[in-house]
Amino acid sequence: MLLAVAVENTRTLVGLVFEGTVKRHWWVGTDARRTADEWAVLLQGLLTGEAPVSGIAVCSAVPHVLHELRDVVARYYHDVPSVVVEPGVKTGLPVLVDNPREVGTDRIANALAAVTLYGAPCLVVDVGTAITIDVVNSAGAFVGGVIAPGIETATDALGRAAAQLRRVELVRPRSVVAKNTVEALQSGAIHGFAALVDGLIARIRTEQSFADDSPVVLTGALAALLDGQLHTRTRNEPLLPLRGLYQAFARNST
Repeated sequence: MLLAVAVENTRTLVGLVFEGTVKRHWWVGTDARRTADEWAVLLQGLLTGEAPVSGIAVCSAVPHVLHELRDVVARYYHDVPSVVVEPGVKTGLPVLVDNPREVGTDRIANALAAVTLYGAPCLVVDVGTAITIDVVNSAGAFVGGVIAPGIETATDALGRAAAQLRRVELVRPRSVVAKNTVEALQSGAIHGFAALVDGLIARIRTEQSFADDSPVVLTGALAALLDGQLHTRTRNEPLLPLRGLYQAFARNST
């Protein structure tokens, strides 16, 4: 059983993967102050009653958390094969950007899983702290992407900057044109970001000469907010990073 840990800026996805199938998963808060010992206690609590771990794969968008997780692996799982997705690790996915080291390894894990599941070319839309749209070309290479503010990130910033606005529950309002402030904020968040994603996908397909039916994979902790709101047809894979980590582990373990 592979223990897969995908660290994002706000949330961390932890899962157990067996032969490519995610058997269990948990979302936990990402806290840069959490020590290696605290991570170990958290993971051991989640794994209580589960099958023994025979491998570990990790990717992280938060350097300090990655440092602590390396310590966890070294001290608590030293006898278990492990792979950390980072520059130099074999993925079979060429990264053709100006500086490959700048690309978040969570994005690489997502792209690796998407191209394995759906082939190339394809796009990956990850809805989390930021909204990222990553592009794999027809040759199966990661060629870049787009980063936009996330839905929660943008609405929280608006609430802090505007005196008469506040945080609201992020759910779909009754209509696009709202009759009150709460639903107006919800419409801007849900319909506004759905339109942003649809528009960016259309521009990317045109620029990259992708077919209109080229696969678009939707994932991320907040992907459910846009699920069903996009005009673009998507393949919904909320656990995509865990699948990518499984692929990376398989390519690097003996």
